[in-house]
Amino acid sequence: MARIKKATGKMRFPDISTDAFMAETDKMALEALKKVPVFPVVLRKFHEMGLDRWLYCWNMAQAVRCGPKQFKTLHEILRESCEILDMPEPELYVTNNPFPNAWTGGVERPYITLRSSIVDSFTDEMLFDLIGHELGHIKAGHVLYSTVGRVLIEILGALGRYTFGVADLAAMALVVAFYEWSRQAELTCDRAGLITCQSFDTAATAMLRLTAGSTRFNEEMSVEAFLDQARMYQDMSASDEVGKLLIFLFYGAYATHPYPVLRMQELEKWYVSGAYDKIMKGDYAKVAAKSSA
Repeated sequence: MARIKKATGKMRFPDISTDAFMAETDKMALEALKKVPVFPVVLRKFHEMGLDRWLYCWNMAQAVRCGPKQFKTLHEILRESCEILDMPEPELYVTNNPFPNAWTGGVERPYITLRSSIVDSFTDEMLFDLIGHELGHIKAGHVLYSTVGRVLIEILGALGRYTFGVADLAAMALVVAFYEWSRQAELTCDRAGLITCQSFDTAATAMLRLTAGSTRFNEEMSVEAFLDQARMYQDMSASDEVGKLLIFLFYGAYATHPYPVLRMQELEKWYVSGAYDKIMKGDYAKVAAKSSA
């Protein structure tokens, strides 16, 4: 059964497996990505070029690392979030940027970087959701693939395979497969964020704040109205579906994240399905027991 820490009341989930919250579409898209013929070649080139180490050094050079003596509150939120998801603690950084965002990197040395603007616009409870989301990427094994994706075009160029100009069908298939997987992976991590903050209202508010931005009218934001908007988008008429398809073909197919209203709807569907409540009650998939041999 899950344990409760008296200080915050948040549940802990010993030995929780990613199977407890991984989206089935995430698994399917990753399998499809791995089957693209050129993908193993890209992975080898990624390691040969030492890009993981380069990106790690670049992040450290332009961000401030959090710890007990540096952004103590953020570090404590990270530590507690790791306890909730029962996973090792990655490095946590803050960087100055007016456009709210956060990301995870580091195949060998995982790290999470938060932009200062998202720290300013989120409450502590929303930061549990945000950091839990990023931890979900690490726990689910997304970091290798997402890091490769960040430099995918450069790697394809180094291999002499281009997705623009003279078409390389295999390279184009890899790019399309990567973006599809990246979008589905976000659904998994939205669930991890909810498990970490342990409040659907908080998770929905964080999504609303990320979508609308932080303004002087924050107190006038309505989570229920945002949920209604997400449901309305899903239930639009057949004629509107054509427009939605065209938007996806011209923009969405090459986006790393699903549209916010779609993420909100998918998270709500998972929440009301009862899967979240089962986890909260301690009924969740666990990692295989370690061999004593």
